[in-house]
Amino acid sequence: MDEFKRERGRGKFKPAPNLSPEEVREVLLEKIEEERDIYIEDNDFTQDELTYNPDKFNVTSLFAGAGGLDLGVELAGLDAVIGEETTNETYRERDTFEAVRHESIFHKVYANDFFKEALETYKNCFPESVYVHHKDIRRVREFPTANIVLGGFPCPGFSEAGPRLVDDERNFLYIHYIRCLMQTQPEIFIAENVKGMLTLGGGEAYRQIKQDFEAAGYRVFDKLVNARDYGVPQLRERVFLVGVRQDLDFEYHFPEPTHGNGEGLLPYVTLREAIGDLEENPGPYFTGSYSTIFMSRNRKKSWDEQSFTIQASGRQAPIHPGGLPMLKLGENEWIFQEGEENNRRLSINEIKRIQTFPEWYEFETSNSPRLAENSKLDKIYKQIGNAVPVELARAIARPIAEWAVTRMQGERTERDQIRLGI
Repeated sequence: MDEFKRERGRGKFKPAPNLSPEEVREVLLEKIEEERDIYIEDNDFTQDELTYNPDKFNVTSLFAGAGGLDLGVELAGLDAVIGEETTNETYRERDTFEAVRHESIFHKVYANDFFKEALETYKNCFPESVYVHHKDIRRVREFPTANIVLGGFPCPGFSEAGPRLVDDERNFLYIHYIRCLMQTQPEIFIAENVKGMLTLGGGEAYRQIKQDFEAAGYRVFDKLVNARDYGVPQLRERVFLVGVRQDLDFEYHFPEPTHGNGEGLLPYVTLREAIGDLEENPGPYFTGSYSTIFMSRNRKKSWDEQSFTIQASGRQAPIHPGGLPMLKLGENEWIFQEGEENNRRLSINEIKRIQTFPEWYEFETSNSPRLAENSKLDKIYKQIGNAVPVELARAIARPIAEWAVTRMQGERTERDQIRLGI
């Protein structure tokens, strides 16, 4: 691999060598071995502590956070089994959902993250049978076997791409997602990332990342989607990579938009529809002055629009749509026409709705008495902003869920025939 270790000029994007899948796999295996020597420890869980269901698609979740992607996938699996598409209103009460959630074709086995408060949220909102692992993914030696792996891996934020991303001394966490795939070879994986990944390094970084996932043994289907096209009241563009193991006869197709201005589509969901009833009683929200950077562009949508992207930060939360719109004074300079005191950031309850979490989903925060109220709230903003919108996740996972139901029905029929000697 020494031939790939070339000196890099700051800010210069160098294309990676054109390698065959076998050569890419060799680079990956060598890098994983290097990582093993540096980071990996003995596991602190055993297979006996993991709960599998042989009649379901068992799920491993990496970078699980508070569970937005996981819940959306679980709901898609429930829809596929019962044969109808439900909404958040269907399961507005947790008891209603808990009564049927076991019917989903997807069964959660394991969830990993390093964000303590997010994992506390996850524990409270998912069945106790899920092994929730609070550990740096780089230190996990062996990942549990699974039929499907989920995760929105952090995007490499470096200013140059390659000769090979995995051959960079500055570690890329996505290599550990790939390590999980190579260890366990699940049938399917779903990965999500920010739009900026497409242009990082002039597009070179994304080309390498996709190639690395393919080298793990998968056909990779990828697309940039906007959450508002699937019923989410938010402008949020994200890249999804769906991997199908090469030996499987399954062609994944991204779902067509359900919402928009075109014929046959439902209207986009507006802020008024999503959070209008919370205007007088919004619940807690992040307070404090607004930075020059924050005021450099419009941060306020109208009631009849969709929200700006919900960020993983209370300070960067969009402004509530009530009152007059912001006014542009000049390049990179906006003001509140009614003054700062009459404008506030969106509240926790409002951004939870905008991210399409159900009403019963409760987010945990630190109970440290030394932490200021804003800091405690910020941990919740971070959990919600980092999450995949639940309804977007449900839409992306629905074709997989429908295929999984058919596959599991076929396997059960085959087992029954063997048992009966047919």
